[in-house]
Amino acid sequence: MDRMELNELVHRLFCEVEGNHVTVEREDGTVKELQMFSEPLIGIGSAEDTLFQEYKDPKAVGPWHRSPKEWLPEARTVVSLFFPAGEVARKSNRTEPETPSLEWLYCRIEGNEFLRAFIARLRDSLREEGYPSCAPALEEGFQAFMNQKPDNDSEEPVYGSMWSERHIAYLCGLGTFGLSKGIITRKGMAGRFCSLVTSLELETDVRPYQGLYDYCIRCGECIRRCPVHAISEEGKEHAPCHQWLQHVKKEYAPRLGCGKCQTAVPCESGIPRRG
Repeated sequence: MDRMELNELVHRLFCEVEGNHVTVEREDGTVKELQMFSEPLIGIGSAEDTLFQEYKDPKAVGPWHRSPKEWLPEARTVVSLFFPAGEVARKSNRTEPETPSLEWLYCRIEGNEFLRAFIARLRDSLREEGYPSCAPALEEGFQAFMNQKPDNDSEEPVYGSMWSERHIAYLCGLGTFGLSKGIITRKGMAGRFCSLVTSLELETDVRPYQGLYDYCIRCGECIRRCPVHAISEEGKEHAPCHQWLQHVKKEYAPRLGCGKCQTAVPCESGIPRRG
């Protein structure tokens, strides 16, 4: 399988995998049909990339972040996908200064189920072609840490995971970080990531940037949009963001989400222009 065939497979699965179209039901009884995501961007990285060792530094992610070969010994390639949020969901979340829109909350929860189904189908399709593959976020051993200690040797609780989709996207050339710690792609920041590692060997994409924040113009719009002031010129504090999401979950259970820093900002749907 070459890159063109992989692209065709991703396109076919995007059309086939169910769950991207949902019916949004409001309390007043009105309903709306919603396509949560548009077709994904694809980034290809090497399982041997030296960034994976750098990610083990506590100043990046941490020693608990596994390399591709720790997930799959035969790993040769890392595939990262960015699914841009649809225009309806993005538009709906631009208006209210604090309350997340219902459409956005569907993208966060029902959308996550669609992405899990998609990456599982892509993984299984590669396996059927004879390429051992693994989607780390679906593995039984995967852990995300929300103000938790990753292991007994950790001095402080952290916010992170054993496989950071954002850092994988950066490594695969999809984009750079913004002040809100999201990734700005050529289709913007509003959307979701998923990824897998595979034994299929493909030519890697050249990262069209040098620094972690090359696409961020530091305009401060995400700072002003954050309901709990978790973002500043120095970056983002995860604790107040996490606490806010838990508050939203109480209000909208079983859904949660926010996305205010991803919408009504210059990087919502593209790389912002400087000047």
